[in-house]
Amino acid sequence: MELYTDEYFMNEAMKMAKIAFEENEIPVGAVIVCRNKIIARAYNQTEKLTDATAHAEMLALTSAANSLGSKYLNECKLYVTLEPCVMCAGASFWSQLGEIHYGASDPNRGFARLSETIIHPKTKVKAGLMATEAKQLLDDFFKKLRN
Repeated sequence: MELYTDEYFMNEAMKMAKIAFEENEIPVGAVIVCRNKIIARAYNQTEKLTDATAHAEMLALTSAANSLGSKYLNECKLYVTLEPCVMCAGASFWSQLGEIHYGASDPNRGFARLSETIIHPKTKVKAGLMATEAKQLLDDFFKKLRN
């Protein structure tokens, strides 16, 4: 079995974020990995689906659960380009996600500032992976919106 790195999987999440950018969605991308294999890919689709809950993480969690045929994802890792909000962090709690790796921090809406206890106690959290690239994509998106 070929082993991939955390950077490889975060790059895959960045590809999803770039699709969101091109579709005029806030550029957040996510992938979920189980046993070193990507089982779900998603990006923000709140505008496209007219659904405030259609965050990349939420869509990826649903897809991963369907892929495994289980609501519990304790053997899975989420790679997401932006720190999850409280809604997404809460969903990760209920799915008992094994690990969360996120890129850019979200000082306004991110879960860490509001409540670190919203993450399942067994979930490992790793922040800052490719944070510079993820933040740059977000900055470029909001600059494009203002112009």
